[in-house]
Amino acid sequence: MTITPVAVADTAVVTSPRPRARRPRLTVRSVGGQVLLYATLIVLAIIYIYPFLVQVATSFKTDAEATADPISLIPSVWSFAAYELLFSRSDFPLWFANSAIVTIFVTLGRVFFVSLAGYALARLHFRGRAVIFAAVVGVMAVPGVVLLIPKFLVLNQIGIYDSYAGMILPLLVDAAGIFIMKNFFESIPVSVEEQARIDGAGAFRVFWSVVLPMARPALIAIIILSFQGSWNELNHFIVSTQSPALTTLTKGVASLASGQLSQGNQFPIKLAAAAIMTIPVAVMFFIFQKRIMNTSEGAEKG
Repeated sequence: MTITPVAVADTAVVTSPRPRARRPRLTVRSVGGQVLLYATLIVLAIIYIYPFLVQVATSFKTDAEATADPISLIPSVWSFAAYELLFSRSDFPLWFANSAIVTIFVTLGRVFFVSLAGYALARLHFRGRAVIFAAVVGVMAVPGVVLLIPKFLVLNQIGIYDSYAGMILPLLVDAAGIFIMKNFFESIPVSVEEQARIDGAGAFRVFWSVVLPMARPALIAIIILSFQGSWNELNHFIVSTQSPALTTLTKGVASLASGQLSQGNQFPIKLAAAAIMTIPVAVMFFIFQKRIMNTSEGAEKG
């Protein structure tokens, strides 16, 4: 008796092909809307960028050409006289150094202090917290010009007028920064801090090791805003200093309008100084622009 093997048929899973997503039909109306949208954006971009291009181009012109044709984008004769005059016959390097010193200290200090204040208002429960936060919001509504004379009186009274301390200390805390950090800390779940408290960590340890690393998007936004604000600050430096050795870029560039370096309108010199002054802020922005308030980075990991 012979036993014939039984063939086992392979089982195949039959899957129906997925329906292809239908591409939206391009109609004359939709194409016309897209063209109009892009044309509008291009026009707005040109309007926004054109003054900056004029600034850079004029800095390479002679004074006579800048007077005769101030808005042309291509100089007929390329000249570096404005930059040479700026660095050889002015205190521009000193202005740049003063601005760099103030900006670095203000940025680091403001990031630290507004983070502490924002965390305290968001997490710590103490008497008068609502009143303090209302005062912070109220300060944001006060125009900065109103505080110039009181700033001068306070700085002069406590003995730090016309010094680096008088330039830096009043800028270390910013009401808008506290507001941003408080709102961001409140968006972080409290559960992420409970384990650290169970392990015996104090309030500052929880803030520094647990919460602050999660607030990286808000911190980057504060860094950019603090750097830009302190670098471009003018009103505070007018009332806090008078010594030429403490002149910042904003005060120095503004003083070029009085005709200190040479005769004529001095358009190339002024715009050369403005162009150089723009570089640090532009570099800072382009480095961190993709991280500005990216809330996904602060999300709780599952």
